Amino acid sequence: MALIKGKKRYWLAGAAAAAAIRYAIRRRRIYDLYGKVVLVTGSSHGLGLLLAREFANRGAKIVLCDNRPDDVERARIDMVKRGATVLAHVCDVTRLEDVKNLISVVRKHFGDVDVLVNNAGAVQSGPMQDMRIEDYEDAMRVHFWAPLYATLEVLPSMRTRKQGRIVNISSLSGKVSVPYLLPYSASKFALVGLSEGLRTELVADNVFVTTVCPGLIRPGMSATGEDEKTSEEDEWLALSESFPLAATSADSAARKIVEATIHGDAEIVLSVPARIATIARALFPEPVSDTMALVNQALPTTSSACEQPDEEPLADASSARSLQR
Repeated sequence: MALIKGKKRYWLAGAAAAAAIRYAIRRRRIYDLYGKVVLVTGSSHGLGLLLAREFANRGAKIVLCDNRPDDVERARIDMVKRGATVLAHVCDVTRLEDVKNLISVVRKHFGDVDVLVNNAGAVQSGPMQDMRIEDYEDAMRVHFWAPLYATLEVLPSMRTRKQGRIVNISSLSGKVSVPYLLPYSASKFALVGLSEGLRTELVADNVFVTTVCPGLIRPGMSATGEDEKTSEEDEWLALSESFPLAATSADSAARKIVEATIHGDAEIVLSVPARIATIARALFPEPVSDTMALVNQALPTTSSACEQPDEEPLADASSARSLQR
């Protein structure tokens, strides 16, 4: 009995020491956002806009970036009304030349980018047999190549100055592949691998990369102050509203992401169910895979219920309403 109690004390002491060390490291890495230039892609609405607002609340200069001119302008007006120092730019982040031009404009207006948030995203949904090669290519362009383009453009300055933050908004689907989201999941897995690899190589330059993996997110507010909702996302929105305890509010997600950025955290998985799913997948891959297979069998065999209109452009605007980020 005495031996067991002794071991228990050692475990508690070890845990306390580990917690103290982590606390000290996080405090040492605290990054003051006041006056910093923060570029958020896909920031005309949804989670991106909420992130822009939260960074602005910490005194940062904000660069809004999206590929829809009207949405960008509405977001700019919203930010100006809130007293933010803001630059709005129309850009398709899946095009390298557009990204190069964006960074050039930012440098002329504000100076070098201090914080890059790769938030732009798009969702392709449906059974595997209905997915086209183009769906996979589009997903990779938005979720892998776009973050890589932006990162490579801002990195030289960050490494020279020995300071900076890069935040990659992936998804729970970048940890656990979900049925009917295969192109999306594959591209988010790619982003997680890129993000984690970048972090290990850039810490030596005092540039910290944070990987964000949200699960279900409840909708935020648009620039007009109305609940965000579009017809092609009704089903995803209904799902998040059906499981309110499993979903994180978009406002709460934005605050937690900004805090993780300030402390230079390696990874943040939003919502308790998402963390449980991530741990379960790491520890018990076979049972989780079997569970996903059962979920797949329960889903409809065609994607007609969740197809997006053919005219919908390649989304450069992340939404806080999607099933997964």
